Parts: sequence; structure tokens; C-alpha cells
Amino acid sequence: MDVQGVRAVYRRYARHYDRYFGKVFHQGRKLAIDQMGILPGQHVLEVGVGTGLSLPEYPQGVRVTGIDLSPEMIEGAQARVDALGLADVALHEMDASAMDFPDASFDHVVAMYVLSVAPEPERVIAEMRRVCKPGGRLYIVNHFRHANLLISGLERAMAPLSQLLGFRPDFALDEFIARNDLDVIEALPVNLFGYWTLLTAAREPADDVMASADVRPAGSH
Repeated sequence: MDVQGVRAVYRRYARHYDRYFGKVFHQGRKLAIDQMGILPGQHVLEVGVGTGLSLPEYPQGVRVTGIDLSPEMIEGAQARVDALGLADVALHEMDASAMDFPDASFDHVVAMYVLSVAPEPERVIAEMRRVCKPGGRLYIVNHFRHANLLISGLERAMAPLSQLLGFRPDFALDEFIARNDLDVIEALPVNLFGYWTLLTAAREPADDVMASADVRPAGSH
């Protein structure tokens, strides 16, 4: 996957994105926002805001900034913001691996269904850390390689189709945590069959990235 490849995929998806990915991913979006415990006046950055399906779920009185690499997805999100009169939402077409925001700009930073799409997920995490305020948390909803050997084998077999699918189906959770030195506070299965995972991680890097034995991908038992 590269930037142009991602833009091309979501140019195709944009018109029908809500129909295909709205309800099936709703629980993960809603739970991620609920987990933040957002207070009035706080400022949230949503990385990969897409068509803005999550935007109506944020509490009133909270400022939300959404970014996305795809102009077509941002166009859809802006139409939703206008239709719903969401006055506290600002949208920007922007590469999450090289954000324009100053350091420590946001109280919460969330990326939903983004990192297995991003050409350079490590750079995205680094930027999420940079723009999050000290002591803040990062929230990540993503599919990670399934614990079941049969399913994970199918995911590996699909990996060469990443460019066509628009995401990497064999994204490994333990490798992701280690590469990004994440201090994972909680990992929760979400959506249909718990096939996706909601990670809550400290902004600051972990002293021991695998200190928690309870951090397992969705589908583990």
C-alpha cells in the first residue's frame, strides 16, 4: 500500500462506504468514543474520519477535528456535518503520517479502522503521540491477525491482495505493539464475532512493551 493506492481504493469506496461499513463497524466506533470519557470543552482528533459516521456519537460541547487522506471521504464527512449541523467539527484533508498540527494539540486521539490501511502505520502512531497532550491516551480500533490458525492462515493468503482490498488482512497485534512501543492499557473485542479490537494505550511509550499478558488479539481464548 502507498498513498496513491489508498486514495484510489477510497475513491472507489466513498460513494457506497456508509452502506457497506456503517452498521457492521458501528459498535467499535461507539465504544471507542464512550471509552474516552470526553469532558465538555475538550478537543478530540479523529484520524481517518472517513465519511464521518462516528461524528454524531461525540458528546455536545466537545470540539472534534477529523482528518482523512481521501478527498472523496472528506467530502462525504462534510456533507454529514452540514446536514446534521455539527458546529464543533472541523475537517481537513491530511496525511496522518505528517500532520500539520502543533505538538500537544488534542486531549484525545483516535484512529478507527485506519492503521491496517496506512502505508506507514508506525509514522501514524508517532504523529498521534506527538499531537496528543502529555498524559493523554491513544484509542485504536483495528483488525489484527486472528488467533485461530485456520483463519490467520486465510488472512496471510489474502495479504498479496492488500492493494486491491485497501487494507492488510494479516496485521499482527504483538508485532504492532512491539514496533510502536505501545503501553496498552486495555484491549477489547468489538463488532461482529469480536473480529476487531479496540486498544487503549498511553501516549507515553511503554517501559516493557509486552508487560501485560492480557493483551491478545480478538478471537483469542
